Amino acid sequence: MATMWAAIGADVLSVTVLAYLVYYRRYFRRDLVLAYVALNVGVLTVTTLLSTSSAGMGLGLGLFGILSIIRLRSNSITQEEVAYYFVSLALGLVAGLHPDPVWLAPALCVLLVAIMYVADHPRFAARTYRQTVTVDVAHPNLESLKAALEELLGARVLHVVVQELDLVRDLTVVDVRFRVDAARARQQTTAAAPASHEELLAIVR
Repeated sequence: MATMWAAIGADVLSVTVLAYLVYYRRYFRRDLVLAYVALNVGVLTVTTLLSTSSAGMGLGLGLFGILSIIRLRSNSITQEEVAYYFVSLALGLVAGLHPDPVWLAPALCVLLVAIMYVADHPRFAARTYRQTVTVDVAHPNLESLKAALEELLGARVLHVVVQELDLVRDLTVVDVRFRVDAARARQQTTAAAPASHEELLAIVR
């Protein structure tokens, strides 16, 4: 019983730190904070019940599989936000199973939150961005496309994925990853919204 309550306490504290102090302060989406907390509490509750019943671990693993393929279609979410979904789910599972010894579940919860804090820290690759760019010129040649994007973005293009090349309408849609210089990175950091989370409509002639 002590192991279970220690795990539940660690989970509540960990998801609070993850959702409110780590995620929200970086992405400012209140709706997803609610989603992370609700997912975590729901998984914690169901897993706790399964671990104390005769249903067995097979049903628990099936639950994990079902929840892990949930795809919300109402609003688009980034890969970073998907990662927070999985960690919220994992926190609920770890605490719900409350393995022995008593310190193991709290230690794993702290480890998961610490990993997310470090892996998603704003200082990591702070000058590297990703954008979807629509160019009103068809660029069948990759080198000319890179040159046009570097001129447009004022940055070094690291990788380009051509999503659409339309020779009839004369346009190119690309997923571009680029790195800006330190001065421009500071300007973009102080901007109201990160450009990497929006589509950019660019006109290159």
